[in-house]
Amino acid sequence: MPLVVVPVRYPLTTDSKRTLREAIRIADERDASLTVLHIDLYQDSHNVTRVDLKRSVEQEFGSIDNARYVVRKGFLVEESILEEVAAENADVVVIGSRQAGRWRRTLRKIFSDPDIDSFLRDALDCTVITVGS
Repeated sequence: MPLVVVPVRYPLTTDSKRTLREAIRIADERDASLTVLHIDLYQDSHNVTRVDLKRSVEQEFGSIDNARYVVRKGFLVEESILEEVAAENADVVVIGSRQAGRWRRTLRKIFSDPDIDSFLRDALDCTVITVGS
């Protein structure tokens, strides 16, 4: 079964809700599993739990078939997302346009011409869908 991963903030922001709505649509369209991912940063941890994340998403969108809720601890959001995408062998990653901008800035520090879509496609063999605001 294909897998769609969608990183979100907690509590859900307007951008996170928009991105999640699109990820749910894509997962339904592709008959895919959905992983809703939140990175709880070590440096300003809010001790978000998987139950917190699930409850928040279900309050907004109702119960989602084939959904899995994951909270990971990390120092860098972008790196933690990449690790999760790679570990789960995701087929599709749905990110908000603001997240895409942060990834570009992070990759710019490493590469001269960061193209997040190409980077993820080449490095992780997945499709990246950016949801605009």
